[in-house]
Amino acid sequence: MTQVGEGPTAAGSAAEPLGGLAVGDVLAERYRLEEHINNDSAGRQVWRGVDVVLRRPVALVLRTPGGSSAEEMLSAAVTASRVVHPNLIGVYDAIDEGERAYVIREWIDGTALRDLVAEEGPFDAERTTSVLHAVADAVSALHTSGMAHGNVHPGTVLIAGDGRVVLADARVDANTSNEADVRSLGALAYFLLTGHWPKAEAGRESALPDGRRDSTGALVAPRQVRAGVPTYLDDLVMDLLDGKLALPSAQVLTSELARLDTGERLLLGGNGTLRFAEEAAEPTPRAATPKLMVAGGVALALVVSGLVLAVRALNADATQPPAAAPSPVVSVEPSATVAPRPQALVLRDDQVRIVDPYGDRDNASQAKRMIDGDVNSHWRTSYYNQNFGTPAQPKKGLGILIKLDKPQIVSSVKLQLTDTGTSAELQAGPADAPQTKAGDQTIVDTFKRVEGATVFGSDSGSTMVFATDATTPYQYLMVWISQLPKDSENASRFRVGVQEIVVEVQ
Repeated sequence: MTQVGEGPTAAGSAAEPLGGLAVGDVLAERYRLEEHINNDSAGRQVWRGVDVVLRRPVALVLRTPGGSSAEEMLSAAVTASRVVHPNLIGVYDAIDEGERAYVIREWIDGTALRDLVAEEGPFDAERTTSVLHAVADAVSALHTSGMAHGNVHPGTVLIAGDGRVVLADARVDANTSNEADVRSLGALAYFLLTGHWPKAEAGRESALPDGRRDSTGALVAPRQVRAGVPTYLDDLVMDLLDGKLALPSAQVLTSELARLDTGERLLLGGNGTLRFAEEAAEPTPRAATPKLMVAGGVALALVVSGLVLAVRALNADATQPPAAAPSPVVSVEPSATVAPRPQALVLRDDQVRIVDPYGDRDNASQAKRMIDGDVNSHWRTSYYNQNFGTPAQPKKGLGILIKLDKPQIVSSVKLQLTDTGTSAELQAGPADAPQTKAGDQTIVDTFKRVEGATVFGSDSGSTMVFATDATTPYQYLMVWISQLPKDSENASRFRVGVQEIVVEVQ
């Protein structure tokens, strides 16, 4: 379990290695070390311990040396200890012994978001909103006290076993500000929805994979990375990460998330961009345990015929706490309808095949394993000593053709792969062709990349979600694999397998 995050290293505060500590050591004649958990990016050690006086578990965050080098860490801990909030970790003590310094805080029996998303995959819209609401509420409480957190990151947000969301490990450095905290909340939402951390927009480096980007280097929206992200949440995230837009205060953001978290949806008009009213009401009180255990279901945005909602633009000084005012009232016409949820198609064996004008259609007879609903069975490419597209490899790639029964609005095409590091893109074309080398070459020549769909590179994960614009009907789609990862069993060869393909349509 991760008890401290991977957030930024404070400028000029790199810690020296902590030596000589062992299980059973007692610090300050009170805190007994029980287990070394991990080290954070600032070189600090994190231990699980016991307060032998109060007989309760604690977490100890230690660094060396103490003195002036530890001043920022201790100052942040002291300030944070004055703010009591259910979504902030409790800070019990801060001690400077000169040769080392340490902070004693609440022990959370849980997992960091960074690790939870790595294990379970990105969150759905409802779960994302609930987590973001909790963290924003904690940040808002800190800002109200006059303190910025300075380290909002997937590694510093912990999910306790009972579902409680806890923000930990406040830091102070040259980049710490209220605005940076709010921007980081947008980056946190992007991570929850995609599993990627937009480093440039967040203003914080991380070992997490960078946000998805198009050919120009611009950050692509979450709904272009994966299917099922509703427009209102997609726009919220991209607004918070847009450096050209003024940011709301954490209090205002919390108010808006409170409405979303309780099921109320904001109706978006015009270009669909969400803006905040600085006169928003006080945040709606949260339940003690957020709705994190909901496994499925994506909150749906309402679409109202002929209704355009004008949401007042941000105040230029959006970091000041908002004045209390009645919540805005949105009138919904009786004709409002709920946008249909995408449905996964049940594909037949004859609806998928391998396209390979340069070879022998690698293991083509196993293609049906990609649509059998069993992730334990899969189609694999052949082994290659040289990767596709290299001078020594004449093969430029191969494709997986998906043939629908009729033209349909496709929400997404999802691939579950056996390995990370595959390069691929989604293409579409006008028709099928015979299963011959000439027919395969016709498909390669006539199919073009689906505009707006993510192009995955060598840094891709094992899950690929190609989202379309949801307005153009498609009947013939192809996933074109242009590079293979190294084989997990033999690093001198290249190979990948596809466990499942899921096509969702409107």
